[in-house]
Amino acid sequence: MITSFTRRHVLEDHIAGFGVAANPHHLSVLRRPVIFSVLAHAGHESHVAGALAEMEEVSVRRCGPAEWLLVSEAIAPESLVRDLAAIGAGRASFLEQSNGRVVMSLSGPKVRAILAKCTAVDVHPDVFALGSSTNTLFCHVPVNLSRVDHDRFEIIVMRSYAGFVFDEVMEMGREYALTAGFA
Repeated sequence: MITSFTRRHVLEDHIAGFGVAANPHHLSVLRRPVIFSVLAHAGHESHVAGALAEMEEVSVRRCGPAEWLLVSEAIAPESLVRDLAAIGAGRASFLEQSNGRVVMSLSGPKVRAILAKCTAVDVHPDVFALGSSTNTLFCHVPVNLSRVDHDRFEIIVMRSYAGFVFDEVMEMGREYALTAGFA
């Protein structure tokens, strides 16, 4: 007998109480993004970085020297594996992280004030430019923080810490009437 399981998102119960229309300050949780980590082999960093930058429908997040996270809502994991295998060919290693990470998008005119309560990273537009990303501590938890639009940042966190980070961000955004929901 084959049993079918419905995969629940780790934040399903956290978001259940937030079924309201989005305010200007909003925390969106991507339901099923495809996430891969990529590590360039020594001497191939610039080739891999260039190839990743040319990929379509994939957001590339820098994690460190020769290390990136790729995020996509449009490409199936199997397609991304084929693309990465073609890029890699002895130049890089990659691993799917989709089930182990959660992507949250925080937006609003006072998003930087909310972020300032959660991280020591200077997110001023002159310092943290559009497209910037970094690994950092966020509410004492390791995350990847990216600036994806003028007033929108994405937080990629390990699945096991997602509930804690979600609750902390909601608390830090309370004074701005922060709402939350699935994207």
